[in-house]
Amino acid sequence: MLLRAQEGAPAPAAPGQGARPGARNSAQKEAEAAAASRGSTIFKENCAACHGENLTGGRGPDLIRSSLVRHDKNGDLIGPVVTNGRTEKGMPAFPFTQAQVADLIAFIQAQLALFDLHTRFSPYPNDIPASRLATGTVEAGKSYFEAHCSSCHSPTGDLAHVASKYNPPDLEVRFLYPSGTPSTATVTLPSGDKFEGTLLLNDGFNVAIQGKDGWYHSWPRSDVKLEVHDPLAAHAALLQKYTDADMHNIFTYLETLK
Repeated sequence: MLLRAQEGAPAPAAPGQGARPGARNSAQKEAEAAAASRGSTIFKENCAACHGENLTGGRGPDLIRSSLVRHDKNGDLIGPVVTNGRTEKGMPAFPFTQAQVADLIAFIQAQLALFDLHTRFSPYPNDIPASRLATGTVEAGKSYFEAHCSSCHSPTGDLAHVASKYNPPDLEVRFLYPSGTPSTATVTLPSGDKFEGTLLLNDGFNVAIQGKDGWYHSWPRSDVKLEVHDPLAAHAALLQKYTDADMHNIFTYLETLK
């Protein structure tokens, strides 16, 4: 993680201070692995009873397939849920420190990556035929697409032949959980100075970006004004609104774009 995860761990760059591009790669991987290990302990002691040790649910929801968890970027969604709780759903607020929250998020992200790796390269589910997934109607899917998706996507433009590029399970995952387009952010300091770049961290405690010049910058969240520009925000919003029928209909329509 980009945050210091415990006392004695290497400290991140000072607020607003840059770090040389590329110099963080090896150290960052080691720090992320260490944070995930610490987060595993926190999860088992506080979360596993409800969410399961493998994050697939129990008394609480399945985190592996959670839309909120899947759309989290550097703790911006998970962090507030952990620290504020969801009392209306029976989840208490946890008085974790900033470092503990960062470690917990590192563990969850590591488990998602592991789960996706296993399901992507095992015989299942990539051998599921389209006929088992395309259980909606083309007409309804096309109608939904034209009403909600056509302002950004085109079946003859960016989505031309999309069903020929991906196998059916991958196509379904890509339209439900698109990835690969990072959020950008504009950070305004009290002085009025502005920094713009790719958003690396926004967990409610700190915000960090990689500037257009390639340098790393971080600040306490409470000290700056933050504007986030998420190109996938519309997808995240739709995911909260989809009915099962909508998802089946959209996939059935997309399968015709060969």
